[in-house]
Amino acid sequence: MNQPYNDPMFELLCTVRNCTKLLVRNEVGLGCEAGHHFDRAKGGYWNLTQPQDKKSLNPGDNDAAVLARHRFLERGHAAGLVERLKGWLPETGSPARVFKRVVDLGCGEGTFGPALFSGNAETYCGIDLSKKAIKLAARGWPEATWVLANADRGIPAADASVDVVMSLFGRRPAKEIFRVLKPSGELIVAVPGEDDLIELREHVQQEGRKRSRTEAIVEELKAASLQLQEQTQWKQQVQLGPEEIADALAMTYRAVRRSEQARVADMPSSSVTLSAELLRFKKA
Repeated sequence: MNQPYNDPMFELLCTVRNCTKLLVRNEVGLGCEAGHHFDRAKGGYWNLTQPQDKKSLNPGDNDAAVLARHRFLERGHAAGLVERLKGWLPETGSPARVFKRVVDLGCGEGTFGPALFSGNAETYCGIDLSKKAIKLAARGWPEATWVLANADRGIPAADASVDVVMSLFGRRPAKEIFRVLKPSGELIVAVPGEDDLIELREHVQQEGRKRSRTEAIVEELKAASLQLQEQTQWKQQVQLGPEEIADALAMTYRAVRRSEQARVADMPSSSVTLSAELLRFKKA
């Protein structure tokens, strides 16, 4: 008997061009009433990508960046960030602001999902365009829903069906976020702070320019009727060895030139700033 996929947790949509009909689960995978079908990958995720979503054979973050981020976060360097974000999420059993469905855009290799929603796998959906990342995510938390898709072209979720959208250091397709959020739904955004990894940038790129991104982000999302509710900053100092320094730079696409790579190799263990701007928006 066919039924909406994971209903009432998620309502995933068909991503075939000009379709966007509701996907239902059957004995062999997911299908829509127009006859389009999607198999569950052996890695435990749903591949909803279409040919027009791919500008290369391996779209999304490259494998080296994904693995570098995975190693870096596995060392616990984002534990303080996770605790700060939890302050914006409901406590288990709390009658107020209970979030039933969470979509994590650009979920990457899946570190933040289980760290923030470990007891709510059935209401969490992580979306990323990197096959390497989504495979790691599904392997680490198989109980959750993982989707390989290009969210910039369209978030594969039904209109007004999501309580919270998260974009932690990822893209923010504002119109799509507004479309999938329920009335009074929330968007949580994290972007690198202006002094994030500044010591490494000073050493490797020979400059430590500070750039704030938050004002432009607030204006961009305001134009899509997503109103800023709260803004805060997370910051901490960590001691990084040479391998961790290389991973920190690789996961942020820095140090790609040969001259910069040579400076990374010569850099000793250092105290490094980790910084993020955190913003919480509400659907107007």
